Amino acid sequence: MAEPTRRAVLLAAAATALGGAAPGDGTRAWDFTFVSIDEAPMPLAAYRGRVLLVVNTASFCGYTPQYQGLEALHRRLTPAGLTVIGVPSQDFGQESDSNGKVKAFCQATFDVQFPMAGIAHVRGPEALPFYRWVKASRGWQPEWNFNKVLIGRDGMIAGVFGATDEPTGKLMTGAIDAQIARTPGA
Repeated sequence: MAEPTRRAVLLAAAATALGGAAPGDGTRAWDFTFVSIDEAPMPLAAYRGRVLLVVNTASFCGYTPQYQGLEALHRRLTPAGLTVIGVPSQDFGQESDSNGKVKAFCQATFDVQFPMAGIAHVRGPEALPFYRWVKASRGWQPEWNFNKVLIGRDGMIAGVFGATDEPTGKLMTGAIDAQIARTPGA
């Protein structure tokens, strides 16, 4: 199967499986699956009980240096229970045209080791089901690159943050630390 066709099939399957989540219906982040930057299924259920920081990213944005802070958070707090997940998006016209280029850029420029989804929509009717769930639950969607969604150990949205909220700033680290301190499953 050709790569663009394979990616479309994986994205369609994920959207079909999870597209109808409504606020208050018991949906959790663990119910969603992304497609990884390597074109493989990336079920968020694999991170059940961990704190997630899901960030829509772009390679050619003024906020792109935030990759450095995101990677620092990931390396420092992975043992404590945090996983950073990058979601490259072309929704704001500042991303490469292929997953391979995004992956190569992130690794060569920022030594990114945290999990990355493939290029995807994060707003509007074509947004990943995860982002449609966030919008339905919180009335919020990314307004620019490097917006952040914090998911608590319980799989629920613990906070949403904008591009100007630095990954290693007091606002973000305070919110992350509070979620890490919660007992898994609480």
